[in-house]
Order: sequence, then C-alpha cells, then structure tokens
Amino acid sequence: MSYWMISDRSLPAKGPKTPANFGDDRGDLTFWTADTGPVTEPSKWANVTRAVFQKRLIAAAGNFPNIDPTTQSSEDQRHVAFFVHGYNDKWPDEAARYQGICDALFSGPTSLGECVMYDWPSLGNVLGYLPDREHARDCANDLADVLSALYEYMRTQQIATTEDPSNACRAKISIIAHSMGNYLLQKAMAVVWTRKNQPLLMSLINQLLMVAADVDNDLFKSGETVQQSDGDAVANLTYRVTALYSGKDPVLGVSAGLKHFGKRRLGRSGIDHDFPVPDNVWDIDCSRFFNSQTVENYPLDVHSAYFTVPDTIKLIRELLRGVDRTVLVDQGVAPTPLAKAQSV
Repeated sequence: MSYWMISDRSLPAKGPKTPANFGDDRGDLTFWTADTGPVTEPSKWANVTRAVFQKRLIAAAGNFPNIDPTTQSSEDQRHVAFFVHGYNDKWPDEAARYQGICDALFSGPTSLGECVMYDWPSLGNVLGYLPDREHARDCANDLADVLSALYEYMRTQQIATTEDPSNACRAKISIIAHSMGNYLLQKAMAVVWTRKNQPLLMSLINQLLMVAADVDNDLFKSGETVQQSDGDAVANLTYRVTALYSGKDPVLGVSAGLKHFGKRRLGRSGIDHDFPVPDNVWDIDCSRFFNSQTVENYPLDVHSAYFTVPDTIKLIRELLRGVDRTVLVDQGVAPTPLAKAQSV
C-alpha cells in the first residue's frame, strides 16, 4: 500500500526533501508520499510536487474496482479518505495514529481504498489550546484550497460521465476528522462553499465522520433552512455527516473549561436537538464502547479510543462504507441515536 500526506507544517532541519522532523509552526503547503512504513519515521516520506501528488493519487484511485450499479452495492465502492488530526498532536503522534487508521481500514484484502493524512501544526501540549485553535483557523484556507481543487475535479468528472459512463469515478471521497481537526474542517468547508457559490445540488464528501469533535454542538442548528452558516456549508457539501461522541471524554471537558465561550462540545454532548437538524446529519453516543476493559488508560484516553477499540473501528468501517443508519442500529453496530433514525 501507499501512504499520502499533505502538510501545513514548517520543515526545519534537513530541508524539504528529507526532513529530520516536521515542525510545530505553519509553513508552506507540501505534498508527500511513502511506499513503506513505519510512517512515523520522517525519512520514509518523499516530498513531491502538488501535480505529481495529484497524478499519483488519481492513478491509485483509477485502479480501484469498477462498481456496476446494476449488480453491485455502492457500499463496496472504494474510498479516497482524508484524515484530519486533532489538537495536542505532535507530528510523531499524528503519524502513529494515521498508521493505525491505515492498518485497520486501508490495508489488506478488506481495504477501503486510500487514506491521505492532512497534517496541520498542532502545538502538542495542553497549554497550547488557544494557540492551536488559531493555528487551525489559519490553516483552514490551505485545506480549502485542497478541497476546492477536489471539487473542481469531481465536477469535471461528473460532466465527463454524462457524456460517457465509462468516465465515472471509481472512488468515493470521505473525511475522518478528529477533535479540533473538525474546527479546521468546518472553517475550510465554509470557504469552499462560498467560493463555489454555495451549491445545493452537488456533494463534495460522501461520508464525513466527526470524531470527538471539538466544535459547538449547535453547529447544524439551521436545520433544512439555509442561513449561510458553517454548519450549512458542512451539511450541503456532504452526503451524510455522522458525529461520534461520548460523555466519558475528559479532554473535551477541559476544552470547554479553557474556552469559556460558545456551546457545549459536539464530541462530548452530541448534537443539540433543541434545534432542527438537517436530515443527512446524525450522532452516535459511543459511551457504551468505552470502559476500563477496552481503554487502556481509562478514562483519559477515551478521546482517542475511537481509533483503537474494535467496536468503534467496526462502526467507523461501516459508516465509511455508507451502510444505512437504520441498518447499523438494527444490527447493533450503532446504538439508537437520540434523534429518530431515518434512511440515508
């Protein structure tokens, strides 16, 4: 398998081709590939141009099996997925989490496709919470550039497919965002939606998983109306949005305490159902998956346990595949959500 990284970090030490490490400051947007792991070793990564990165990723997706919609389920279609890490992650920690996600979901005979790490300069310490929030906001335009280019490519492919069905994309686009990475993504998608004249009829993302999201839990309070909010951008650019949360998450409790403004955290309290929620948005309380038997450093590691506990890994896989939410609940893969489950 191949590994992919788009990085917003500075490159101290050995230079842009073979960095000794990736820094904690924002730098120019750079593109990287690795043929082998472990990806926690900077020497495994090779710097390439944006054009080469795009060409190689398109070629990799072009090798995915072609799904015949008349005989095969769309759930079996492969993904190009993006992983956006969260707050308090230095580069080695982020790379290790990315490696774990690739090993669990994007390798071997059951691989879901290819996974790209979007790397932004989190400071990697608790006292850096507010500076990290500013870093996330600053990096939003860079991620928006990436997503805007992806949007244009997909729109071109849709037009080509209407002329010749053989041009149909073989990959779905999905995003797994963790913790404060959701704040970065929220701001980036708002920029993309504005740049593209706030489209309502074309999805950029098939499945968005907001894992332990460090954002306000009334993000989607516009419901089915359009008020040009960040939540409107996320909901309208995505086919299905799933927020995974747990009240057992102490990290987001600290987050709320440091902020002293805004609403409760989406990743700790779930969606605020006092407001209407768009039909394609739902939440899952994952608390039942986390206890001292499943989380090694319970409860401190609950914030990241979504990526290590087998039941949540299984849930993430089925969500990415696009299995209907009512089916996931009926099969016991997902608990019954607070809001009435509908078919999406």
